[in-house]
Amino acid sequence: MAVVALAGGLGAPGVTTAAMALLMTWPLAEGRRVILAEADPDGGAILPGALQGTLGNTHGLRNLAIAARQGQLAEAFWRQLVDVTDAETRDRLVLPGLYDPAHASAMEPVWQPLARLFAGIEEHGHDVLVDLGRRGAFGSSAVLAQRADVVLLVARSTLRSLQSAQVRLEALRESVGGSVELGMLLVDEGPFSKEEVRKTLGIPVTAVLPWQPKEARVLSDGAEQPRRFESGPLMRSARSAAVRVQELMAVRRSRLAPPPPGSAEGRAAGHAR
Repeated sequence: MAVVALAGGLGAPGVTTAAMALLMTWPLAEGRRVILAEADPDGGAILPGALQGTLGNTHGLRNLAIAARQGQLAEAFWRQLVDVTDAETRDRLVLPGLYDPAHASAMEPVWQPLARLFAGIEEHGHDVLVDLGRRGAFGSSAVLAQRADVVLLVARSTLRSLQSAQVRLEALRESVGGSVELGMLLVDEGPFSKEEVRKTLGIPVTAVLPWQPKEARVLSDGAEQPRRFESGPLMRSARSAAVRVQELMAVRRSRLAPPPPGSAEGRAAGHAR
């Protein structure tokens, strides 16, 4: 029951690949579903990548801009989702992103109602992962990060990537304040350890994914799966990351929940009113 946004810095830290890995490994209780919404203003990579261009432009974020102008955003949203499971169970769904960055301006009035839709979607038994790319956590689409439960900054453990992440992290803290849990999803390509990153950037490293370009191309480009892909290091780490993110969300919900009426905290709150 969460809205989890993923954002990145300059270069290609692997936001969409990490988001796809979480989508495919997200633990689902009976009756639950998970949606990956590709909301990168610079354009989406899932349609030409993981989905191999099989849908053309028939599904995706741009269609929601048209629906919103007609007052039909909520109804249209469900029609734009694509099932990415082999069994067609519709429990792991994708909202493909913009196929042309030029369409980003048309989305400006849509981000706010879309953020509200995501925040209320758990009533339908869905969790939402939001791929914000490198620019989506700022500007008119920043509301998608501000209304999330958790924002994960994705970076590789290289100096170049971490320097970019540090700048983005400062801007994120200013944008979301203390209302959102911030964490880092580290792609282990470079020499810097999880602990070094935590100390230097002052942010908890929620999870680490191994640097495996061949396996990552299955998620980013729809490449053929190598042997034991599902049980390999990348997907095992993604499963652990998904569990850790859900734990982080549960801690946040517990912290924000009102105290029981009979408790000392609850009585104090009642007197304060």
